Amino acid sequence: MPTHWITHPTHLTGQLIKLIPLEEHHFEDLLIAASDKRIWEFYIGDWSIRDTFYRIHNASLNLRYKGLEYPFVIIHTPTNKIIGATRFLDIGHYDRRLEIGGTWLVPEYWATTINFDCKLALLAFAFEKLIAHRVQLKTQHNNIRSWKAIEKIGGIYEGIIREHMLRDDGTYRSSAYFSILSHEWESVKPMLEARLQSRQ
Repeated sequence: MPTHWITHPTHLTGQLIKLIPLEEHHFEDLLIAASDKRIWEFYIGDWSIRDTFYRIHNASLNLRYKGLEYPFVIIHTPTNKIIGATRFLDIGHYDRRLEIGGTWLVPEYWATTINFDCKLALLAFAFEKLIAHRVQLKTQHNNIRSWKAIEKIGGIYEGIIREHMLRDDGTYRSSAYFSILSHEWESVKPMLEARLQSRQ
């Protein structure tokens, strides 16, 4: 069994959400939540397609076993419904770094407090429990909605990696990278908490 920085199972809780470990028994409900094609406009593939969905999520479970990813299902606590997913990925225990990514929500919850709630839970766990030094985030270079959302949670823009990821259609996407460092967390956390409170 590989050595893991994140122990399994890990559950995280926000004000309106629970992040629970992705398991195979979630796949069908998660696939239903993923059915809106708008979600995948800026992804490298369309995860609403069953075969693609199963390939991506089975791979993520395999990477969790290897200690390289940790995928979560996002549960909306008031309704107890699955409304999306997120994960830690590119986990580098030695360097004390990891990425928050693969995050998506059903469109009903776009531009709500849910993203702040999820990111606060993930970042607090990374910096306060794992004692991470660096948390990075990335998005397609022209995904303005995601770019603004990352900046609103305190992500510092670092630059664009050109033609970084191969899409399912054979074209390449460029990725904009952002990060938060451990010494920045003490100012990012109260800002996130304030944004979350102001949207209640």
